[in-house]
Amino acid sequence: MPRLPSLTFSLPSAAVAAVLGCVAVQRLAALPPWPMSFLLAACALPLVIFARCSWLRHAATVGLFAAWAAGHGDRGMRARLPADLEGKDITLVGRIVDLPRRRDADALFVFLPDAAQASGVRLRGKVRVTWYRTFESPGPCERWTLSLRMRRPRGTVNPGGGDTERTALLHDVIATGHVRESPENRRLETFRCADGWRDAIARTFDEVLGARDARVLKALTVGDTRGLDAKDWDIARATGTSHLIAISGFHVGVAAGGGVLALRLLYLACPWLAVRVPRQLAQSVAGLAVAAAYGVLAGLGLPTVRSLLMAAALVLAGMARRRGRGAHLLALAAVAMLAADPLAVLSAGFWLSFAGVGFLTLCVSGGAVGWRARVAAALRAQAAMSVALLPLSFYLFGSASLVAFAANLVAAPWVSMAVVPLALLGCLCVAWPSLAAVPWKIAAWAMDWQWRWLDIMAEWPGSRVSPPVSSPWLVVAATLGAAWLFVPRGVPLRAYGALLFLPLIWPSRDDPGPGGFRAWVLDVGQGLAVLVRTHSHTLVYDTGPGYAGGDAGAGIVLPSLQALGLGPVDALVVSHGDNDHAGGAAAVAARYPKARRWSGEPERLPFPSQACVRETAWRWDGVTFRFETLEAARGRKANERSCILVVEGSGGRLVLTGDIGQASERRMEAGSLASVLPTVTTMAHHGSRYSSDSRWLEAVRPSLSIASAGWRNRFGHPHPDVLARHRRAGADVRITADSGAIAVDFPAEGEPSVMREWRRPRDRYWRE
Repeated sequence: MPRLPSLTFSLPSAAVAAVLGCVAVQRLAALPPWPMSFLLAACALPLVIFARCSWLRHAATVGLFAAWAAGHGDRGMRARLPADLEGKDITLVGRIVDLPRRRDADALFVFLPDAAQASGVRLRGKVRVTWYRTFESPGPCERWTLSLRMRRPRGTVNPGGGDTERTALLHDVIATGHVRESPENRRLETFRCADGWRDAIARTFDEVLGARDARVLKALTVGDTRGLDAKDWDIARATGTSHLIAISGFHVGVAAGGGVLALRLLYLACPWLAVRVPRQLAQSVAGLAVAAAYGVLAGLGLPTVRSLLMAAALVLAGMARRRGRGAHLLALAAVAMLAADPLAVLSAGFWLSFAGVGFLTLCVSGGAVGWRARVAAALRAQAAMSVALLPLSFYLFGSASLVAFAANLVAAPWVSMAVVPLALLGCLCVAWPSLAAVPWKIAAWAMDWQWRWLDIMAEWPGSRVSPPVSSPWLVVAATLGAAWLFVPRGVPLRAYGALLFLPLIWPSRDDPGPGGFRAWVLDVGQGLAVLVRTHSHTLVYDTGPGYAGGDAGAGIVLPSLQALGLGPVDALVVSHGDNDHAGGAAAVAARYPKARRWSGEPERLPFPSQACVRETAWRWDGVTFRFETLEAARGRKANERSCILVVEGSGGRLVLTGDIGQASERRMEAGSLASVLPTVTTMAHHGSRYSSDSRWLEAVRPSLSIASAGWRNRFGHPHPDVLARHRRAGADVRITADSGAIAVDFPAEGEPSVMREWRRPRDRYWRE
């Protein structure tokens, strides 16, 4: 009988081919039809198995995983809420998954509808649900009947910002929605599940230690991050210790070590067991079983899954009498993960997890003998991790910490070898809270001491470094430079690897020349935020809305400033005090305390600012800034007190209108609005039907009008009549809900033009 060709081609190279195939699909603007993906997979699979040529086999692996990823992406997009069901009330039966959250009076949770519904609707995926102002407390492992109003996943798209639609695809979220008041809303049953156990342990933590002292321990043991606030996450990011809270491989290793220790003690007590089952094999299986149980209890995050896969590969290699090497185990874990979920490459955790461990495997050799050599190896490993992950952190998050090396030298061993074992020991006694309180209180004391030290380190210079977003090729070059720095001794010119970091840290700038400027109307939903950049100065006009759990200032404006390399901010103008314009102002003012501040309603802001008056004007780099604001009268509505800012360069002008209405527009002097310069304007009050008076438009004569409005907002902005008025005035109309953030260039010579729209052209298949 003929033998099949051997599948002995390098596992690491096969893993690289698998990653390349999955990544290539995620760069597409549209997915190929599923028959084409099926045909590609059918042609590639035989080549992977039977091809004798190495390069052909690797090429086939790329094609196979590309087809697999395309199929998964197509399935995820097809599963999204049908467009004809958006905005309609639908009654669904399903169960609550993961851990629900409370935010003030609102409940937030993930709802998984049943495949078969009495209403005839078929939904296959999760729905992120908000239940506003409710006394109900939905819990995990509960089945409910709920009346929901839903829409397809959609978020803001800005430079340096997150991608809501990509995240929804990654986590199988097919819709977002909120609960409608209905007598049909009721709890049907409660059953047992892993999330229920996690929630019960978290509640016991709160009862024993108090919610404040238990917040970090809950995150470390059961993956419950509900108690962590914005300051906690900021400390973790500034010190580079977020990976500890995310339940890293160290924690899985501690759990596995506990299982091995328990089996070793059992064999000491019962030596006759060794006759039936070899001790080494039993220890490996027990360690893997305990680690897997802990992974389920912790929520099976991506670093946890990666660690479990590597542990499983190591156990299988031991059972097969083979010695598993680090690179091969990591490669096997990557291939297994991508085979299970090829969309995992959309997650930042995938890259950080595998890149960190892979870098250690390649650049840090083992076999250290003696405590001094082991300490040196540990320091080298920590240094390698800190330097290697800098480029990826810059690219994925827009910032990184230079104090991560010092912070992790203490935090990583302290948390992994002291805090986590004590916390897990208490979890074993969770049925007896008084007994669990002993290790938990010691762990809480240890973690509190550690967290205070991290809080101090978070204020050290270099804790928050934010270079502009660079291309992936600069990230690859910097990562290769890091590898060059940590290659074994004997390789010449190792220090020159640092030179490959320079293009990433100090990228070339393309600022406007004297007399020119640029503006970015950010996509902040139902609100307004505009960035203006001259050759050497930056102004922020409005900062978007504040919302439960955050605001657009910290979540959109500041990341955009970092990504575009526009900081520091020299001036902050808040048109008026309404939330959709001033909600993020405090975050911007706190980050740039030296910026000059103006507002039409300074008394409504949480920080000192000047009133914007018509006499105020200044000039930066050949560009004039002036307020065209009416005097604020007593009793006038907040919208009518908005600062109107006019920015005039050599080749064009920008008119920023806030929320003024037709009453203010009619009282403005037509002569002050007239200009021979081509004009770009924001639509007043997001395109409200009570703004953009025809006579005002005749005086301004905009060539481009931009409406900053939320997708499917409840106000109906921008109103069709307003769009028609702007078009009749000769303006090209753009809407941030359709275009995402919009960049406009005002060159010193030439007319203003749109440089980029972040949603157009559609460059990723998951965006609509």
